Amino acid sequence: MASSTPIEDLMRSRIAEKLKPTTLDIHNDSHLHAHHAAMEGSQSKETHFRIVVTSDAFRGKLQAMRHRMIYGLLKDEMARDGGIHAIQMKTQTPEEEARTKELEKTDVGQIVSEIEEKSV
Repeated sequence: MASSTPIEDLMRSRIAEKLKPTTLDIHNDSHLHAHHAAMEGSQSKETHFRIVVTSDAFRGKLQAMRHRMIYGLLKDEMARDGGIHAIQMKTQTPEEEARTKELEKTDVGQIVSEIEEKSV
């Protein structure tokens, strides 16, 4: 049986194979953009994606280079008619991801403390 998400499957496969990510989240946001003029006449349900990739392969590279690495893996799907139209990316190293998670915990903890103080 054919996959109902062949482009997403291909993205996942190529990124996993080449970048060996510790985190790979792919979200198909195409339904949010179907009404855009550029999508008029397109039958594809896989045109707009939001991805989060955490990989050691990004170490020492600026965001622009990290994004180029991913675009390079997906260039054929981006070039073909009805293929990928846009990708929103968050690329990070494992250390950057750990720092982000720690900051989120701190921010959530601070917000909870402030709410508790106000309700007393």
